[in-house]
Amino acid sequence: MRSTFLWGLLLLFMPSVSWAADRPNVLFIAVDDLNHWVGYTGRNPQAKTPNIDRLASRGVTFTRAYCAVPACNPSRAALMSGMRASTTGCYHNQDFWTRYIPEGKTIAATFKQAGYSTWGMGKIFHSDSFYESEWDEYPPLPVKAHGAGVDKMEGFHDPLVHDLRDEDLGDWHTVDYCIGKLQQVHDQPFFLACGLHKPHLPFAVPRKYYDSFPLDDIEFPPYQENDLEDVPEAGIKMARPQGDHQQFKSNGRWRAAIQSYLATVAYTDMNIGRLLDAFDASPHRDNTIIVLWGDHGWHFGEKHHWRKFALWEEATCAPLIWVAPGVTHEGAICERVVDFMTIYPTLCDLTRIPVPEHVEGASIRSLLEDPQSVWETPALTTHGYRNHSIRTDHWRYIRYANGDEELYDHTSDPYEWVNLARDPATEGVRVELAKWLPKMDTPPRPKENE
Repeated sequence: MRSTFLWGLLLLFMPSVSWAADRPNVLFIAVDDLNHWVGYTGRNPQAKTPNIDRLASRGVTFTRAYCAVPACNPSRAALMSGMRASTTGCYHNQDFWTRYIPEGKTIAATFKQAGYSTWGMGKIFHSDSFYESEWDEYPPLPVKAHGAGVDKMEGFHDPLVHDLRDEDLGDWHTVDYCIGKLQQVHDQPFFLACGLHKPHLPFAVPRKYYDSFPLDDIEFPPYQENDLEDVPEAGIKMARPQGDHQQFKSNGRWRAAIQSYLATVAYTDMNIGRLLDAFDASPHRDNTIIVLWGDHGWHFGEKHHWRKFALWEEATCAPLIWVAPGVTHEGAICERVVDFMTIYPTLCDLTRIPVPEHVEGASIRSLLEDPQSVWETPALTTHGYRNHSIRTDHWRYIRYANGDEELYDHTSDPYEWVNLARDPATEGVRVELAKWLPKMDTPPRPKENE
């Protein structure tokens, strides 16, 4: 932290106008529950995301980018603080992040200390919460995040149940706020965070977005009925096959749930398009870094599992797009495996801000400059105390707290249907991958009322 403190002192003697001319702005787009069903990944051809794809065409898109934790609160806590869940002990949604992340450690705090204006709206941290000292502005949503008359926990929706308009959802107003900031001329660089709630549950958006996805045409994701037969006890417990999956098999709403998600993603894509249009017309287009990320993946029946809250591919993989003037090249695709702990240090690297000492990830600037360059650090995802996944370009290795293991060969098994962990011939692979497991596993804290 000493280097950050000295850098802050230096800023006091630097004029803001010349500082703004020398340092790029940051447009930071966080999308809640957006899995890798977007056009540019090709994971689900049914997805229609022309505006996300438009952004992808401008810079480097990562086809294999992974969250730090497959749950909203701890995923954002890790990404925004630069500290992994295994370090902080913030493992679950109920472990509210402000108990684990000290004030002044986040990306916003670092940029503010470096002389940036910090503005945000919507869901950057869980429940739209934030440390006031770290932001110059963070206005509340003027409408409900999930839509007027729609309860957050209602779940999956028939488009006829709720007659919503675009502006009835909070994301419309978050984008409006960001558009307003982009239209203005500023005398110092800015960090502008746009936190979009959709496609988080409930999957309820205006009816017009459902029209592009006729229910009869909806296809199920690749699925095997016997997929859990070689999964150990800890993995089956995480999958909860008798929960959501059994419900959707029984009630006949599996296809409708997928339709609702695709429609909700389309609504989000519309808002991203509005933001990009304003950005293109703004005075900041040539001097602004854009990074877009989804906080984790989502299952729709794969491995008999629904939602996030698991360590398999569908729960952990999410979009990551970088556009950095003078660094990235249009239409570049990076197939290297990275995780979202790289975002904090990369932003610091690109803006010449010293990386705070507490940040655990490494900059991927080399991959932004050349997506084919060597990158040998695997992605690490944690879900709960001592449950970890190591993802390389070849393998996914999972070790649970009780010692259960899973191993999948992604060169031949992209949907993780064959667990190789019980094969003695894979012992060497598992030993090597286990070397990437966290050296620290902070025990969970007692709940506040205990």
